[in-house]
Amino acid sequence: MKPWIKWTLAGLVVALLVAGTLRTLSARKARQTALEAQQVAQKSQVSINLAASDLVQVKSLELAQSVVLSGPIKAVNTAMVKARVAGELRGLSVREGDSVRAGQVLATIDPTESDARVRQARQQAAAAKAQVDIAQRSFDNNQALVAQGFISSTALESSQASLAAARANYAAAQSGADVAAKALADTVLRAPIDGQISQRLAQPGERLPVDARVVEIVDNRQLELEASLSAADSLQVKVGQSAQLTLDGTQQAISARVVRINPSAAVGSRAVLVYLAIDPQASLRHGLFAQGLLTVGSVKTLALPLSAVRTDKPQPYVQLVNQNQVQHVNVTLGERGEADGITMVAVTGLPEGGVVIDGTVGSLRAGTLVTMTAVAAGNQ
Repeated sequence: MKPWIKWTLAGLVVALLVAGTLRTLSARKARQTALEAQQVAQKSQVSINLAASDLVQVKSLELAQSVVLSGPIKAVNTAMVKARVAGELRGLSVREGDSVRAGQVLATIDPTESDARVRQARQQAAAAKAQVDIAQRSFDNNQALVAQGFISSTALESSQASLAAARANYAAAQSGADVAAKALADTVLRAPIDGQISQRLAQPGERLPVDARVVEIVDNRQLELEASLSAADSLQVKVGQSAQLTLDGTQQAISARVVRINPSAAVGSRAVLVYLAIDPQASLRHGLFAQGLLTVGSVKTLALPLSAVRTDKPQPYVQLVNQNQVQHVNVTLGERGEADGITMVAVTGLPEGGVVIDGTVGSLRAGTLVTMTAVAAGNQ
């Protein structure tokens, strides 16, 4: 066989093999493309059934604007009983939690020294009074002698000066006796207000210096929240505004009302202290911590429950139902407020009356078909 015939046959064989391979690969790719298209079509036809409670409606609401606040609860009336004189503490029997009345004797400081000083001061006053009597008789005698011409007026003026000095000494002695009597009275420690003992800071038998703390009394019948607000937030606060608080770590609701606003800001932080009167409750105590929202105004806007806004993307978005399909629509959030006990947020970028899937449903892929009943009455 001639060489050119061999090469021609070899070329034909190679061409047939290449053509067969290309045909096989093309058929395989066509089948794969068709399978993927079928899977996408099947996925796009998956329909999610949503109940009325799974849907919320974009609606125009009057949102209550609020300021977040927190702080310690303090009793309006508290008192720290201190030792006014130095000495040994006696008779202190009240303990934490005991109720006391204003004027009730709580304890005494050993009065031995104070009582001795009172007696000493009174005796000194009595001696000064005797000197006044002597000076008075001398003056009266000299006055009679001057009238008869037996002594000069200079001697009378001298006796008059002696009388004035004796009277001044007597007044000073009386003042000293009053001071000693006051010190004796201060040995008795009395409750200045009605309330309960919150701290017992000394024990009977201790030697106390002046101003040593003995007990603290707290009156829980009047409580208030001391909240520190930023300068911007404080501008919106006015006396009389109401707030809803909860105790730290509990869900106990507490009503409060702004009664005072500090006229000056704190140095450094520029924070402003605001004081809210709290409705009395048996469970509230001085020193507890509370937090909540202070209502400072209202605004009318399109709003949704905050739970319907999703944040698992770079921008907040909602799952809007449009023509029975899920659409992911980015939104701009605004003011937050309370409506029927639900935290609402103002939104822009959505039509009024639009139906949005609540956050409790979870994330759905955009384009998912949904079937739904009417929006719940509470979300109309």
